[in-house]
Amino acid sequence: MPKPPVPEHVQDFLREPHPAVMATVKPDGSPHTAVTWYDWVDGRALVSMDVSRVRLRYLRSDPRVSLTVVERGNWYRAATILGRAELHDDEGLVDIDRIAQRYTGARYVDRVRERVSAWIEPEQWYAWDATAAAPKDEAADTAM
Repeated sequence: MPKPPVPEHVQDFLREPHPAVMATVKPDGSPHTAVTWYDWVDGRALVSMDVSRVRLRYLRSDPRVSLTVVERGNWYRAATILGRAELHDDEGLVDIDRIAQRYTGARYVDRVRERVSAWIEPEQWYAWDATAAAPKDEAADTAM
């Protein structure tokens, strides 16, 4: 898999509000996945979690994470970021508001529950676009 930096054309895709699936590592080493909203900011992914989420507990013990973003309405175009999450309390719900605005056009509704933000720093990435021909010199799993 390619190492960062993530190419600009893949970042352009990640800047759009597509559905995403986040994978974390359970204590027994098996994967745990959850559908999530995200944002792409300055070469990193931002996700937000309610403090009660099990994936947050898993990230606290093992920060390794994978985020797969799939084009809305087209499963044949996707990008995956593998990296480590850096956790921060979302004071004032600033991060979840940013993400909710991106997906819904409004602030996040639940103003009572505490939230934690995870900034995912890419260590590897890959992208796939079966709707377009891959460049001759580029592997199909890194083309977009």
